[in-house]
Amino acid sequence: MPMAHPLLLAVLVTFGATALGALPALGLKHLSEHRKDFLLGMSGGVMLSATCFSLLLPAVDRARAQGFAPLLAATLVALMLLTGAALIHVANELTPHEHFYQGRQGVDAKKLKRIWLFILAITIHNIPEGLAVGVTAGTGDQAIALPILIGIGFQDIPEGLVVALALIANGYLLRDAFFVALITGVVEAIGAVAGYGFVNLTQSVLPWTLAGAGGMMLYVISHEMIPESHSRGNAKFATGGLMIGFALMLVLDIALQ
Repeated sequence: MPMAHPLLLAVLVTFGATALGALPALGLKHLSEHRKDFLLGMSGGVMLSATCFSLLLPAVDRARAQGFAPLLAATLVALMLLTGAALIHVANELTPHEHFYQGRQGVDAKKLKRIWLFILAITIHNIPEGLAVGVTAGTGDQAIALPILIGIGFQDIPEGLVVALALIANGYLLRDAFFVALITGVVEAIGAVAGYGFVNLTQSVLPWTLAGAGGMMLYVISHEMIPESHSRGNAKFATGGLMIGFALMLVLDIALQ
């Protein structure tokens, strides 16, 4: 895949894959709980593998290429990983939002309509994915960017479907469920544009933006995706999905180098 227009690719992947995944919900209207948890687990596995092999390891490599000693490079990347996770944690604590099964969270959550709480939850969840796509696209390096672009696109398809079906199951109209699912893609696309623009301001920040995006994604996987996929008694399906997603992304990352 040529990288002549990496920002356009990033936007198309983040928005287009989510919209594609949400389309079947207009006719399907139902997906069993264990299948939902399998797909959610698989999405988490793809993100976890992408965090390790397409964000954190390239961040260390880029830091070493800038002249940092191996130990110092790894330490700085680890600190930026924690910083990224801390930023998402603060956003998660301060922003009112609602999860499908964990209920309302954040400041003044009871004052907002449920649909906006879901949208805010999706925003917190999807911004790190968009940033990761944008940051890696901004490198101009196909070996780094392509696994993330394809991997996140791959996991956005079932994610769009699960979001739309979960909203339908919670009593929302088909058009509202599809609209909210589309918003998840818009949020990721905005994150991709922001990440791409920030990296292109100066390549010297690239290792740290890769690491920060990795920390954000790792937080979302641990705090949101894994607990939610295990919350309905389908842990074996969710774990199987995570393992398959991780393995697929590992193969993809190696194949595209």
